Amino acid sequence: MKRQVSGALLLSAGGLLAKAVGALYRVPLVALLGGYGMGLYQMAYPIFCLALTFSSAGVSAALSRIIAGEHVRGREDGNTVREALRLFFFMGAAGALLMAAAAPLFAALQEERELVRCILFLAPSVLLVALLAVFRGYFQGKGDMVPTALSELTEAGVKAAAGLLLAAWFRGDPARAAAYALLGVTLSEGASLALLAVRYRGEHPARMLRGRRRDLLAGVLPVMASAAILPLSGMLDSVLIVRLLGGSRGAVAAYGLFSGAAVSLVSVASTASSGLAVSAVPALSSASEGERGRAAGKSLALTALFALPCAVGLFFFAPLAVRLLFPTVERELLVSLIRASALSALFLPLVETSSACLVGMGGAKCAARAMTVAVAAKTAAECVLVPMPKFGILGAAISADLCYLVAFFLDLIYTVRKCGEAAYDHGNKSRNGERGTDGAGARGAEGGGRSLRKDRRASRCKVTR
Repeated sequence: MKRQVSGALLLSAGGLLAKAVGALYRVPLVALLGGYGMGLYQMAYPIFCLALTFSSAGVSAALSRIIAGEHVRGREDGNTVREALRLFFFMGAAGALLMAAAAPLFAALQEERELVRCILFLAPSVLLVALLAVFRGYFQGKGDMVPTALSELTEAGVKAAAGLLLAAWFRGDPARAAAYALLGVTLSEGASLALLAVRYRGEHPARMLRGRRRDLLAGVLPVMASAAILPLSGMLDSVLIVRLLGGSRGAVAAYGLFSGAAVSLVSVASTASSGLAVSAVPALSSASEGERGRAAGKSLALTALFALPCAVGLFFFAPLAVRLLFPTVERELLVSLIRASALSALFLPLVETSSACLVGMGGAKCAARAMTVAVAAKTAAECVLVPMPKFGILGAAISADLCYLVAFFLDLIYTVRKCGEAAYDHGNKSRNGERGTDGAGARGAEGGGRSLRKDRRASRCKVTR
């Protein structure tokens, strides 16, 4: 558990530094792109997240679980990663091509022709992230969180530098500036991938075994299904919320303010505890059945310890954060959005950690069911609240709070059930083992007694003769 906590703290620190760079990056980016450009920037992400879901979502978690299991059994042979790279290269390439092909259709659904270029510039990232997820899963499965933290920092730094330079170059055209800022995202993923590839190549033998693809898919597909729910929901939100707000340029700007500024601040709390979610997967995969409940409980308690102060601070210091970070936007609306989203800052990290605990215990399907119910509740709430003049875009923030609240409590129920089953199985195995030992001992003693009696009878017979 100490190793898990230290690894989690390292990842969280790296993630917080990366988020700090991202937050500083967002401030000038909003000023360069404006509300409309920022709306385009954010509207390109749902289809990107959807493509990532079906090409690489859950790869890091599932692969880290496999590597951790191999490490515990002493069967690590260095070939799982190479097979995974081959498999997810093809899946990532397919996702990138499908995203590029779907760009005109998605732009038509959004009624924004300028989105086509944004999506095309972002599409190559799908392949790069798929390969990046494999390397991260390998290092996390070994309990080495340094490469992941370094790759996150590299990603954030390159994205900020390249994105701002390109956006400033095309500052007079918000749509074009948004597209080139997204090209900076692609460049950042390439730099991060290069870093991990060099690190991996420097430490691993170049051997290759066949026949791992089926095992990899069996481990990844349930996690991928669980991870697919939120990106699908994000894609639906990008269409639904804008349409519920009236579909005007102002609606795009309001959506950009919510998803590009308020949600970015909320995700800081998630980043602060993200290391706990990542490290929970290998920790629970390698834990004994009797220890899983304790490990899951500690992971959730530590997550709450990180997330609760962030949520409270976000609510009370929202005006100061807006004044410092986003001075050029509509302050009053953004403050209201941040305060309405403060509950998400607590429950989103708890959802991520509880879902990771379920994945580590082989319960990815349970996490998928919980998130499906939660997203359905969120969509229903959006349809009711967003069209109401009293709420508007605030309805989206309240609906997100409801989503994470429902998901966490369902995950918690599933986690308690899984831990109870594991403890019950562990107790049965222990009792059966004791019975087996006692029975063998009794039979041995009985056999020894019979042998001793035979020897005595034989000696009496000798004396008589």
